[in-house]
Amino acid sequence: MKRIRIKEQYCIGCRLCEIHCIAAHSTYKYDLIRTFKHEATRPKPRIVIEEAGETCFALPCRQCTEAHCVRACITGSMKKDPQSGMVFNDPERCVACWTCIAACPYGAIVREGTHSKLAVKCDLCGDNPQCVIHCPNEALVFEDVTEEGDMG
Repeated sequence: MKRIRIKEQYCIGCRLCEIHCIAAHSTYKYDLIRTFKHEATRPKPRIVIEEAGETCFALPCRQCTEAHCVRACITGSMKKDPQSGMVFNDPERCVACWTCIAACPYGAIVREGTHSKLAVKCDLCGDNPQCVIHCPNEALVFEDVTEEGDMG
């Protein structure tokens, strides 16, 4: 199963991962200029940078083996794909109860917008994570993770 691994020693807190994530999930897919100049309501990034002093690192969904968000979801909207192991949210079933947000120990699920009824999280950009592709220091790596190296 492929996941995003963080090498925090290389993260400089530039937030390019957040910017490219926003663009990847916007109306103008992958077009930074149009996303930031013409998008009325930009999507929230599905990866965030945590900072404490000089230490910073990216925080994407860890696609947990035992996903707390899936167990907590009251409608079955949060699901885990048995083939890829990716955890995703079915927007048609989400009722904005936010139990998935409360259950995630990593804070990797966010409310899409102020008036939205949708919880969003990293979807690995369809197996092509833009945050990884555009990280200038290669602080993010998209790679196979074995069960013993499981992050969740």
